Amino acid sequence: MEEKSQNEEGQQFQIDINPVVAGGVYSNLQIISHSSSEFVLDFATLLPGLSKATVASRVLIAPEHAKRLIRTLQENVVRYEQEFGKINLPEANIDDPRTIAPFGKGPKS
Repeated sequence: MEEKSQNEEGQQFQIDINPVVAGGVYSNLQIISHSSSEFVLDFATLLPGLSKATVASRVLIAPEHAKRLIRTLQENVVRYEQEFGKINLPEANIDDPRTIAPFGKGPKS
């Protein structure tokens, strides 16, 4: 499968994508960590009743690309909300305002 995209200068380039990869993976939990030279993005799935999440995909990117990713995600969220309406987030948990657990209070220890 081949897709077309544009780089920051507006030039078009082609991307080949394996059909298995094109199917994607489901993730309802993301874990992001970093070092001085890279960001590690783990995309995981946490199922109801299980105490352990399974990482489905790990992506390592340079800090500059992490910043570009933030910018691109923000632009896409704005376009999404213009087309489909506001994305509502539940009230922040006072104990951890950065995230929510996908199934209530999170994994049981």
